[in-house]
Amino acid sequence: NGMSSWPQPVKLYTIGPAFRRERQQAGRYRQHSQFNCEILGEIDPAADVEVMMLAMNLYRELGFKGLTFQLNSTGCPTCKPAYVAALTEYLGQHMDKLADIDKERLQRNPLRALDCKEMGMEDLLADAPHIIDYLCQDCADHFSDLRALLDGLGQSYTINFRLVRGIDYYTKTVFEVWAEGIGAQAAVCGGGRYDGLAEDIGGPSTPSVGFGSGIERIVLGLKETGIEPPATAQPQVFVAHFGGVTKETAVQLTFRLRAAGIGARLAFARNRRSMKSQMREANKHHARVVLIIGEDEMANGVVTVRPLDGGKQVQIPQETLLAWLTDFGIG
Repeated sequence: NGMSSWPQPVKLYTIGPAFRRERQQAGRYRQHSQFNCEILGEIDPAADVEVMMLAMNLYRELGFKGLTFQLNSTGCPTCKPAYVAALTEYLGQHMDKLADIDKERLQRNPLRALDCKEMGMEDLLADAPHIIDYLCQDCADHFSDLRALLDGLGQSYTINFRLVRGIDYYTKTVFEVWAEGIGAQAAVCGGGRYDGLAEDIGGPSTPSVGFGSGIERIVLGLKETGIEPPATAQPQVFVAHFGGVTKETAVQLTFRLRAAGIGARLAFARNRRSMKSQMREANKHHARVVLIIGEDEMANGVVTVRPLDGGKQVQIPQETLLAWLTDFGIG
């Protein structure tokens, strides 16, 4: 795709359908909608923080409570093998306590055993080796720098030695965002660093970090906690006209306002439409002001401004309209 030749790092987001092969659970469907955010081509722990805080601030703005990070490092190909060996040896000494699925994991991917939810595993896993004790110097420094940056932001986190994420390609940072009051599964999203993934699929070395979040999971979490999502901001300006040449001017004015960052809604009318009908529409959409363009306004280079809160109707020169709207608190 040529992205390795773009100025680095490359920041991307994607939204679309995703599919799971695993058993369905509450909030984890066979097919779901997911959005992903990532930074490609950067090893700096500050990139990890930028991605993590993007997720955190999103859920804060949505209204979730008790938000915090669960954080761990999964090491890298240099140091991870020694940890996997130590974990395998430890769990192998307790085969009689492992569920059948964890015995399978021990053969295929021992790290997944740390994510076991089976009854009676808490104490066993609490005494398991911690990967942080096996990190090479590069991974240890990266994890230390990451925590220092989060501390500097005053952002809470918990080091969770059992957090490994479910996919083998993760390296160094792994994290989840947890929220209170959303049921048995506290995580609303998760991600981490995957520095070797691009090479694994035939690309150049591309250190990367990102996260994914299921949209249905967010919706269910909002319902669980009784949170109403923030309302989408509606245009505060409604542009009315009398058809013909006045509509042409109204269209031009509407797009000039939008180009200036002021949301404006245009009254549609294939033929001439009564002003009363347009005012009803403006009220329906909760506009704050109606800008009226008639032939007299065009001849005099002004716009009639009618506040819908009962304020006085005024005529404003077109060249000073933007400034007037700004002073009125719009834009």
